[in-house]
Amino acid sequence: MTSQKPYLIRAIYEWLVDNELTPYLLVSTAFEGVQVPEVYIHDGKIVLNIAPDAVRNFLADNDWISFSARFSGKSMELFIPIVAVQAIYGKENNEGMFFPDEDNAPPPSPPEDPQTSSSKSKPSLSIVK
Repeated sequence: MTSQKPYLIRAIYEWLVDNELTPYLLVSTAFEGVQVPEVYIHDGKIVLNIAPDAVRNFLADNDWISFSARFSGKSMELFIPIVAVQAIYGKENNEGMFFPDEDNAPPPSPPEDPQTSSSKSKPSLSIVK
C-alpha cells in the first residue's frame, strides 16, 4: 500500500485553507533532494508559509511538494520530498499534523518537466498568457 502521509498533507492543507488559517510546512533539510533557500535553514529545518497567496504553482503529489515563492524579493522554485515533511499546521493556532521522523531513505527522482526532460538544467517556470 502507498503511504498515507501525502494524502494527509493534502487533506490538512485543504482544511487549513478552508478555515482561513495560514498553512505552514515544517521540513527537515537533511533529506536528499530538498531544494529550499539555505539562508532560512535553522538547525537542519525550515518552516515555509504555503498559503495560496504566498506561493505559486503549488503541487503536492505522492512523492514531492513543489511550488514557487519569493524570498527577499527573489523568486525561487522549491522542491520538497514528502519524506522530508515533518509537519503541516496552522500559523495562528498550531493545529494540524506532526509526523514521526522517517528513516533517511532516498527520495524518489525529482519530477521532470516534459519540456525540459531532455536537458539537464533545473526546471523553470514562465508566464503563459
